[in-house]
Order: sequence, then structure tokens, then C-alpha cells
Amino acid sequence: MSERITSVEAIDVRFPTSRQRDGSDAMNPFPDYSAAYLLLRTSAGDEGHGLVFTVGRGTELVVAALRSLAPMVVGEPVDRLLADPGALARRLVGDSQMRWLGPEKGVVHMAAGGLVNAVWDLAARRAGKPLWRLLADLTPEQVVAQVDFRYLRDALTEEDALGLLRAARDGRAERERLLLSEGYPAYTTTPGWLGYDDDKLARLCKEAVDAGFRLIKLKVGADLGEDVRRLGIARQTVGPDIRIAVDANQVWGVPEAIRWMRALAPFDPYWIEEPTSPDDVLGHAAVRTALAPVKVATGEHAHNAVMFKQLLQAGAVDVVQIDACRVAGVNENLAILLLAAKFGAPVCPHAGGVGLCELVQHLAMFDFLALSGSTEDRAIEYVDHLHEHFADPVVVRDGRYHAPRAPGMSAEMLAASRAAYRFPDGARWAAAKEART
Repeated sequence: MSERITSVEAIDVRFPTSRQRDGSDAMNPFPDYSAAYLLLRTSAGDEGHGLVFTVGRGTELVVAALRSLAPMVVGEPVDRLLADPGALARRLVGDSQMRWLGPEKGVVHMAAGGLVNAVWDLAARRAGKPLWRLLADLTPEQVVAQVDFRYLRDALTEEDALGLLRAARDGRAERERLLLSEGYPAYTTTPGWLGYDDDKLARLCKEAVDAGFRLIKLKVGADLGEDVRRLGIARQTVGPDIRIAVDANQVWGVPEAIRWMRALAPFDPYWIEEPTSPDDVLGHAAVRTALAPVKVATGEHAHNAVMFKQLLQAGAVDVVQIDACRVAGVNENLAILLLAAKFGAPVCPHAGGVGLCELVQHLAMFDFLALSGSTEDRAIEYVDHLHEHFADPVVVRDGRYHAPRAPGMSAEMLAASRAAYRFPDGARWAAAKEART
């Protein structure tokens, strides 16, 4: 018999980052960076790894969604899945009964993306390539075949996509040489969490500049006076030549976003990220018009490619922020990268969290090699925690991501970490419960 998928294991893994206020912002003051983690296993003993990033409570809902979708994968011939992950993506997203719970948004959509990413991880492992190289080695026709254009053709057609991909073939070898020798630009949010005191903020800003970062990001939106004071500390520490982006994490309404950002203008913010509801396309457009030349960045909470299409069509976004785990996996992110290229918008992926840096670097590197051909005004977010839990952790030196060499999507979490932080019965959580009692 042909090799088949034999099981999908879904695990609730949580890290108590709220204790040190790591990841804290105006909307999420005490996040526990977590993941619904999954393993695909085949009858030949191979594995594919994926995850869906969460911030604590609710991870169990994504785990339940993964288990509900698993029967659509278990028993499938491996060769057929790996030959066309796009067919699986369309089947998972388009299932008539599960789709009702979205459609194409929320927990079920994210779970579908987790499964799709795990299939791509398995495909890259079987090919002996890191995912960025596997994707970049596809022909333009093969890439286009992985994208669902049904809701996009008014802005991006198959012919448009083929033209963009074919135009990017020139210079590919030199770009790969540069990627392997110099890496891909990174920016850091490590200094910017709202829960950090002034001394820690200043120290981490200095360390970021010393480490080669040319863009840092600070969280804002809880208290205007505090934001003015904190940006003053950051700007004084890093000087006038380092870009400082700010991120409100959706906490404002449109008028408040405009008023607040005008008060922060003396500190020369490079972009304002998620200034209002992630669903408010026209609100983002109004903020962008009012605050130019400050850029508007958004996308980490955009449900699907249609939202990105509308943001770009409406002139509502300057910087597109893809997320490896928010939409339905690699295939939908390919669509978003193509949309960004069509509209000429730079992509600066959202990362941090747990596993997001590891996963999304592959998409940005594919974009550089096979689509945009540029790193100008582009950088992948970097946060310096939790990477030690991964088998192939990100490598960031001199403010740049260095391309992963190991096969796969870099999604594999160490078995010891999965066991220790499995919620609620892992060793670390059991010990914490015992200490409280």
C-alpha cells in the first residue's frame, strides 16, 4: 500500500511569559505565549510539524479545531498531499460544514493553516530543503497553482501573478548568494513591551542598536503621557538615525489614533501598527491620510487574503504584515505576498510569539528570492525569547536573519519542551500548581 498519513496529534503548549510581562502591550497586558502544536505522522515513520500561535486561554479551542479537521487528512496518500498542498488547503477551507464557523476566519481558519503548514513542513523535509528554498525552486506556474484566486481576480489575476514571478527570475542566483552570505534584515520588538520599566527600556534599546538593528518597535496606547515619556527615553537612547516604529495593538478608535499619534510626532515614528480595529479598512485609510508621512502597518490580525486585498485597494496600508499562523497557512500567504507585490507594498512580517520567527522567515526569504527581489524598507520582526525550545531555532546576527539550512519549516518544537510546557499537566505547569497550593 502507498504511504499514508496515519495520525494528527494536537497538543496545548503554553509558556508563562506573563510573569515577566514579556509580550505585554495595551491590548494584551499579561499574555502567556502559547501554541496549539501538531504533528502529522506517516505510515513510513516520517513527521510534519506545525503550530498555531496563541496567547494563553483559548489554546484549547484551536486544539479542538485541529482534532475536528484531522479526519480530512488522516488516511490520505502522502504523495498526493505533497504533490499539491493547495488542494488540501482548498478542501480544509472550503468544507461546507466547518466553513460555516468562519467563513475563512477565526479559530477554524487558523487550525486549517496549522495543518497546511505541517504538510509543507513534511514536504520540505522529504525534499531535503528548507521551506524557503523549496518554494523558491517552484516554477511560476507551480506557485500560481497553489493559490486560490476566486476572491482576488478583481485585484490580482493568474496572469498578473505569473508576470510578477517571471519578472523576478532575473538576478535570482545573486540574491540567493546575498541571502546565504548576509542574511535578511530584522527589526526588534524586544525593548518595547509595555510592562518593562524605564531602565530596562533604555538598556534594551542600547543593546538592540549595538546588535545591529536599525529599526526598533515600542508598544503604545495605554497612557499618552507614559508613551510620550517612553518614546523620549527611546529616542534619546538610540539617536536620530535609528527608526522607531510604534504599535497600538488595535486599542484605539480612528479619531483617538489620529490624536494620539500627533502627540507622538515629535519622536519621528516610522510607522503606526494596528492603529484601530484590524477589520476597519476605511478606518485605516483615514488614519493613513491624516498621519502621512508616518506609515500605517497592519496585517497580523487580518483574517484572510480578501482583507489584504481591500486594505491595498483602499490605499489603507503602507506596510503589509503577514503572519505565518493567522491565515490558512503557506498557500494563503503566497496569495498575500503576490497581492503586496502587485500593489508595490513592502512586506514586514509579524513574528515574535512562540515559533512565529521560525516559521515566517521562510516566507520572507521566498518573497526576496522569487517575487519582490528586494529587501529595501523590509525587515522581519524579531523577539529574543523562546527560541531555545525549537530544534532549528532562528539565527539572528548583526541585525539580520540568517537563512535556515535544515530541511522543513523550522516548526519542530523539542520533545522535552512539549512535555514540560504541555497544559495543564506538563511538568512546569504541575510544579507551578503545586507551588500555589
